Formats: sequence, structure tokens, C-alpha cells
Amino acid sequence: MEKIFCNACGKELKVDNGIPKEDFIRICKSWGYFSKKDGITQEFTICEECVEKLEGEFILPFKQYETIEML
Repeated sequence: MEKIFCNACGKELKVDNGIPKEDFIRICKSWGYFSKKDGITQEFTICEECVEKLEGEFILPFKQYETIEML
């Protein structure tokens, strides 16, 4: 990995020797039947700050729990 950008805000995330030094989520969705995007695959990256903004817009609460072991 050389460069990683947040698709929401455009921020370049820190990468050192190919290792990301900031956390992010990468979403890859292949749309199927009953979708307006049938046959399309989308992939995007969202930085932690943008995820927090998105969480603030949720109508229903999301699940959150402590991870005991991290790999």
C-alpha cells in the first residue's frame, strides 16, 4: 500500500513503508438483483473521522462491543 485516501473527505491517510498508520474501513459491495446497481461493484475507503460523522446520522443505534483479542 503506497497511498490511501478517504473517499468521503479526501484526506490522505498516513502510510509508512506500506503499513497504514491510521485506521479506516474499506467497503466493497457487489450489487445484485433487486438493486438499481445490479452487476456493479463499488469499493471505497472511509477514515475514522468520517465514520464518526456517519454514525451521528444513523436513525437506529448500531451494535458496539469491546474486542477482547486483536490480531
